[in-house]
Amino acid sequence: EETENLVEYEEIQDVPNLSTVTQNTANEKDGERTLEEEDGTSFAIDSLQNESLISEQDANNWNKNNDPQHEDCNYGNGRWVMDNRRPLYSGFGCKRWLSGSWSCRLTQRTDFAYENLRWQPKDCDLEEFQPSKFFTRMQDKTLAFVGDSLGRQQFQSLMCMISGGEEETQNVEDVGTEYGLVRPEGSTHPHGYAYRFISTNTTILYYWSSTLCDTQPIDATNPDSEVAMHLDQPPQFLQKYLHKIHVLVLNTGHHWNRGKLKANRWVMHVNGVPSVDKDLAIIWRAKNFTVHSVVSWVNSQLPKHPNLKVFFRTISPRHFVGGDWDTGGSCNNTTPMSVGKEIIDEDSSDLCAASAVKGTAIKLLDITALSQLRDEAHLSRFRITANPGGVQDCLHWCLPGVPDTWNEILSAQI
Repeated sequence: EETENLVEYEEIQDVPNLSTVTQNTANEKDGERTLEEEDGTSFAIDSLQNESLISEQDANNWNKNNDPQHEDCNYGNGRWVMDNRRPLYSGFGCKRWLSGSWSCRLTQRTDFAYENLRWQPKDCDLEEFQPSKFFTRMQDKTLAFVGDSLGRQQFQSLMCMISGGEEETQNVEDVGTEYGLVRPEGSTHPHGYAYRFISTNTTILYYWSSTLCDTQPIDATNPDSEVAMHLDQPPQFLQKYLHKIHVLVLNTGHHWNRGKLKANRWVMHVNGVPSVDKDLAIIWRAKNFTVHSVVSWVNSQLPKHPNLKVFFRTISPRHFVGGDWDTGGSCNNTTPMSVGKEIIDEDSSDLCAASAVKGTAIKLLDITALSQLRDEAHLSRFRITANPGGVQDCLHWCLPGVPDTWNEILSAQI
């Protein structure tokens, strides 16, 4: 599974709008480096060191009108600040929830400054994450992540955050069977995981759905059958279990490419038959169609489930430089490009997700631009075992790390 995750990549035009990032020239030094984005454009990144990051005290004084209760806060606007109280859990622990290959403390990596950054919104404060407060909000409730491996990273991050990185063997039970999350015959792992914290009856689950549409073998009796990719139908998991969910977090993005369609033998279907729409033959348009479709369907179900809150998490950026995952692309930087940068745009840089939720009751969990600034926080070339010359992972994140911030924002929005 982890090997397959490495070859996820984004073919469509989901590169964040870098014009939304402004530079704090007061701290600018002479040196700068240039990174090349996927669309061929380039942009300058200053080469400041970690000590030039805005201090915690400066961050507290940055906006005198901060209001933690400000309901209209745009959590996507702000900057990264140093916070020595980080990380929220240990990268050496949390072994029950955290995949070893995603725990960079267990690899040959020696620079861990990326663990000590906190996101500071511009017009409000992001409340300090407290497991007890989270469990109070989520008592007798179920939170479900449905999406690709970046959704799985967010799931693992949250499990570590709410358990404090401890094993929690006494208070937690595996309830995967209640949601059909069992290992299919011939598979190495189930399609997801579900765990219940007994003391508060809080369930956290993850379901693998890389494209957020229903996929079914065209010939169920043939293991080599092509698979119908029903762009206009939500995953059957959602159709079957939506009534049991109180907070739903959706995401998709990096599986929408020709390589994945071919490898999975996916054939696009609409209205139950193979699609003949030439527009949908263009991958990014098929993705947009599907995202709008699943958002529309979930939104239509909300009157039946008045206690359900739904979030669509925007796409997690990738930081391959000098090539892609299979052509020598790398992300060797260890100095945060977030130095001196501030996100100020009111609009999300994930136009597909933003347009899909517009006019619905579904909220945007906008993490794209703030994550774009964190090129130093990916798995990069580091592995648990030596892997000289191997493929670099500039898509997934070290944990603890950036996905923890996604969950802090999610908890605040809940």
